[in-house]
Amino acid sequence: MQKFLSHSQFQTEEIAERLAKTLHGTEVIAMFGGMGAGKTAFTRGLARGLGINDGVSSPTFALVHEYEGRFPLYHFDMYRIGSYDDLYSTGFFDYIENGVMLIEWSENIEPFLPENRISITINVLSEQEREITMEGAAEI
Repeated sequence: MQKFLSHSQFQTEEIAERLAKTLHGTEVIAMFGGMGAGKTAFTRGLARGLGINDGVSSPTFALVHEYEGRFPLYHFDMYRIGSYDDLYSTGFFDYIENGVMLIEWSENIEPFLPENRISITINVLSEQEREITMEGAAEI
């Protein structure tokens, strides 16, 4: 397990960018953290580290945004997913091993996530500070 302390949105993005450089292209990254914790900021940094220059935004209403870079990045938002049938209807399982999957609100689908995933937990410490915990990731 790795822990990082971020003092700004920029530092959160930098941590994610460093993680991106260790990826092989078929990872599932499960993100945990409340509203406003910095999950989308983390995703922006990860995308930048994969060579993606498109604007990254939360896919709350689209469920998934797809980006092309060194590897495809599939950015999921599972906030509104409450059952296996809901998850299946998103096409989620078709994306596994076809790129990097980054999943916000993973707590809503945790029983259906692969065991060999990377888990990222972002805890809000103050308005600007975040504690970022990574499990299953290469050392960065």
